[in-house]
Amino acid sequence: MKKILKREVPKYDVKDLKLAHDGQLRIEWAAQQMPVLKLIKERFSKENVFKGVRIAACLHVTTETANLITALKAGGANVVLCASNPLSTQDDVAASLVVNDGISVYAAKGEDSKTYYQHIQWALDSRPRVTMDDGADLISIIHTQRAELIADIIGGTEETTTGVMRLRSMEKEGALRYPVIAVNDAKTKQFFDNRYGTGQSTIDGIMRATNILLAGKIFVIAGYGWCGRGLAMRARGMGARVVITEVDHLKALEAIMDGYEVMPMKDAARIGEVFVTATGDINVIRKEHFKAMKDGAILANTGHFNVEIDLPSLGELASSKRKIREFVEEYTLESGKLYLLGEGRLINLTAAEGHPAQVMDMSFANQALAVEFLVGLGKKLDTKVYRVPDVIDREIARLKLRSMNIAIDQLTKEQRQYLAGWEMGT
Repeated sequence: MKKILKREVPKYDVKDLKLAHDGQLRIEWAAQQMPVLKLIKERFSKENVFKGVRIAACLHVTTETANLITALKAGGANVVLCASNPLSTQDDVAASLVVNDGISVYAAKGEDSKTYYQHIQWALDSRPRVTMDDGADLISIIHTQRAELIADIIGGTEETTTGVMRLRSMEKEGALRYPVIAVNDAKTKQFFDNRYGTGQSTIDGIMRATNILLAGKIFVIAGYGWCGRGLAMRARGMGARVVITEVDHLKALEAIMDGYEVMPMKDAARIGEVFVTATGDINVIRKEHFKAMKDGAILANTGHFNVEIDLPSLGELASSKRKIREFVEEYTLESGKLYLLGEGRLINLTAAEGHPAQVMDMSFANQALAVEFLVGLGKKLDTKVYRVPDVIDREIARLKLRSMNIAIDQLTKEQRQYLAGWEMGT
């Protein structure tokens, strides 16, 4: 019988532990803007809801994520964290989690592809009972390379639109082998994180990378989902002339009714000055579009994976390429120069700090309560993709309003009876 050698797994792999002090200060700053998660953390700590539960999380390593991870640990969980994107890690945060919280973190900003996937493998070597994903990389690798782990897994959570699309495809094909909660689809996530968080943080990333004036620019957004809606709102607020490209008739109609121009990408390519993809699909901006673009056009992506801009074709068309600013690469084509931001990766985390903590408070409250829901049920759920239970969504909204000192009306007994009945008529 062949002897199986035990894989050597380091306790952590981060860039520089000396950054821990700065990271701790920024984590504390974010915590002040996350009152809902704070309340959940306090309850978790009292109830020890995750005692002994092993959790592997593949998320953007940011100050907000740090507060989620420490909330899970406060509830008794053994948590391991790796990055869900090679360029989104905040190295001081990673160091702080290792030094100050004893968390095994495998993440470094700018890590190459080999290191990125090695970090995921090390996280999975913890043999998790629960997985937490931001892009479905953990689940994908478990199903394709680490199937021996599935028997012990209770379930997982998924944070992104792109990841949920992957998982629903797996479910449809019968490939999904444990239940997953689509945190992305919670109303308190989609309506606020995807819209207000993405809108603000994407503009923040573009401005930090380029320092351009948006007022008067023709700003092309591919996709009018919640992320595209939020970005369009913020770009218009900065004075940009916003153009939407879509493949969905209803979303295109909504964009028109919201006051934006709508046209195919082939037409937008000729007039646009800033382009941002927010679709979750592949090659949304491609060779024929690059050829049509103006000299000086700027390209960015705010979707999870760096596939929305056809980077191989851009490289083929270019006679030269150089880094002209941090996070800005200049491609010289026959028709002029194009500027790619953040290597085509999600610009809000590549060049900026991601979503504001106040909006991530609700998203990560969903993550925390979804994990509690999974652990509480054990292995009673069927193998499919679930929405966040409505009771969790509403509780998070209630807690958020409470933290903002906002009260709302309640239905009277008469009103409840009226809404539940049919006899009264007109």
